Amino acid sequence: MNLNPKDPVPLHIQLRNKLEKLIKEGYYQEKIPSERELMESYKVSRSTVREAVSHLVRDGILEKVHGKGTFISLKPIQDWLGSLSSTTEIIKRMGMKPDAKLVEHGFLATPNEIKEVTGFQEAYYIKRIRYANDVPIAIEVQYYPIEIGKKLAELDIEKGTLFDLLEENLQIKFAEAEQIITSGQLSREDAELLEIPEPYNVLVTERMLMDVEDDLIEYYIGYFRSDMYSFRIKLSRSIITMA
Repeated sequence: MNLNPKDPVPLHIQLRNKLEKLIKEGYYQEKIPSERELMESYKVSRSTVREAVSHLVRDGILEKVHGKGTFISLKPIQDWLGSLSSTTEIIKRMGMKPDAKLVEHGFLATPNEIKEVTGFQEAYYIKRIRYANDVPIAIEVQYYPIEIGKKLAELDIEKGTLFDLLEENLQIKFAEAEQIITSGQLSREDAELLEIPEPYNVLVTERMLMDVEDDLIEYYIGYFRSDMYSFRIKLSRSIITMA
């Protein structure tokens, strides 16, 4: 597993990239080897190992625990905030296989808490379990206006990507969405669907999707396993220049 000293890329960057690749491929599951083991495996100095590991710690991929070692903190699924993407697209970008299982769907009188947010007196309701590489990662619940729901009900809502069905089959053009991320606990029933112990804290995402005419197309609630999913955003400090 030697690195290439003739490569113009510095050794600590080569090692950093190698370790990240092995982590994402699942070669290291919980923690990475010790400094001594990495030095012997890659034939590099202690300073090279420390610099490579420090890069991964800063990037949120590794976490050092005093007296115990360096542990993997990277979540398998990372959703970069700022762009409007479906869960299927996000899972595919991570190099994993997306899948879904329909739990229930139908037309209903909208619950009061949903009615207050959406204004829907009635709605078409879809509840699905989402999978990545056959592992359940989320429960997604969506509410649609009745007119849209009648058309969706005739399509493959179990396996189809709902964004694609809305855009391609129903010719709806998305404009923007407002999203809130909080935390919450699953019910016993939903914890069993995600195959996790109850009570269990999850990431809760609420999103309102608007079309180009500013009409509400979809109200979405996603319950994501916090051990499998993370939300990331890149920030920058604005610089004001004086003339």
